[in-house]
Amino acid sequence: MIDDGTGLFTIGELARATGLTVRTIRYWSDEGALPPVTRSAGGYRLYDAASVARLELIRTLRELGLGLDDVHKVLAGETTVAQVATAHVAALDAQIRSLKVTRAVLSSVARRGSSAEEMTLMNKLARLSAAERSRIVEDFMAEVFDGLDTADPDIRRRLRFAPADLPDDPTPEQVDAWVELAELIQDPEFRATMRRAIEFNAADRGPDVPPGTSLWFMSRLVQLAGEALREGVAPEAPEADDILRGLLGNADLDAVRKSLEAATTTRLARYRELAALVKGLEPQPSYEREFSWVVTALRARTGR
Repeated sequence: MIDDGTGLFTIGELARATGLTVRTIRYWSDEGALPPVTRSAGGYRLYDAASVARLELIRTLRELGLGLDDVHKVLAGETTVAQVATAHVAALDAQIRSLKVTRAVLSSVARRGSSAEEMTLMNKLARLSAAERSRIVEDFMAEVFDGLDTADPDIRRRLRFAPADLPDDPTPEQVDAWVELAELIQDPEFRATMRRAIEFNAADRGPDVPPGTSLWFMSRLVQLAGEALREGVAPEAPEADDILRGLLGNADLDAVRKSLEAATTTRLARYRELAALVKGLEPQPSYEREFSWVVTALRARTGR
């Protein structure tokens, strides 16, 4: 405080009182956030006790990351601290999500030793917004299910995983999984494979077949084929006839074989594995041995 009985402060005295630099206080003053209440005879800016309180508020808002425009609005009463804080929280959340994705991508690149091209693709795909990720999946779903109204709705539901739910704090493994999954579901050859599997599913369903039947069938297949494997029943053995009959009844064996072959490709199994990883779930068992046993048994009986 200057020693003239006015109770006013110079910028230097404000700096000593607050620990801020003279340069910072002068800048805020020049920007209009901290206007002087008057000037000395020598032209120096002078501030009062209210200016000190105003300066502390400016410092707090700036330390919290608010820009001078927002600071001006608060000081002018055009908005409240609470309103600005709410907007700033949303902006910080977006920054944090971006930084977490950056960290996951860099961790993945470091672990995999990715090339510059791979890193660029990984970063691009990982940074897709939830809406953009959803569009990729919706396009995939539209193509593989187009016109197949008789496909089991439970199959449709299970395929419609939620890649938009890639966590805000993804692990490097989840970034890897999403990048591979995005490439896979945009691959025309994979889409054709998935389409064939769904076509076979739809062809087996009549109007009176309840939803979930396909899933029940798969569960029954795993159970019966698992028992056959544990008991050492060879797929070509006569004993396998009863197992197939218990599973398939009087169904067309050749059609069932084609359906299973379409549904048990390596890439479809990888699709399921990647979808689980993106969602943070443990990879589901593929039951390759059980499916292989049934397919081999059907081939032996259909001459394929």
